Amino acid sequence: MAKAPANPKAFPTLALETVLIQRVNGPVCGVDEAGRGPWAGPVSAAAVILNPADLPPGIDDSKALTEKRRAALEPEIKARAVAWGVGFASVEEIEDLNILHATGLAMCRAVEQLAVQPVAALVDGNYRFKLPCEIQTVVGGDGLSLSIAAASILAKTARDRLMIDLDAQYPGYGFARHKGYNAPIHQAALKTLGPCPAHRRGWSPIKALLEQV
Repeated sequence: MAKAPANPKAFPTLALETVLIQRVNGPVCGVDEAGRGPWAGPVSAAAVILNPADLPPGIDDSKALTEKRRAALEPEIKARAVAWGVGFASVEEIEDLNILHATGLAMCRAVEQLAVQPVAALVDGNYRFKLPCEIQTVVGGDGLSLSIAAASILAKTARDRLMIDLDAQYPGYGFARHKGYNAPIHQAALKTLGPCPAHRRGWSPIKALLEQV
């Protein structure tokens, strides 16, 4: 008889949603972001209210899924969810507000896009952003909550598409490949071309690279 893995992967569930729904007696969404760490491009966020009776199979933390699997799940989540929304905060807003508060702005915009407004939100991480509903933070939430995991997929796929568009607008940086994150080709392009309007010029690694030019 085959032995089970010593530490089998735990998949996200609706356990947190169920408890919170019972407490607040209303809709609960999951919220997550993508793109806090890159050197270029906006930060994105998504909010999702799932239908427990119609869940797309295979929802997981976006980081645990391949790009192909995320692309396949995105339309399924949008079609079956009670409501979903995506929001962005621009490079300029990141510069003005800092990345933490720009992330909160993107999350707020995502929640506001929901066709059904939630009474409460499960938010990935430990920071209590100001959202138009009650908040429950969940550290590692994209691996625990199906709603947060679904939001992580929508946030990631939406941002990836935007970075592909920016690659066409500002060729030479490789945005379509690395999505604005630190990568050797990105560093080399910055040294050769300098920053473009899509870059977060206040980012210390970019400042350091530009000072070397």
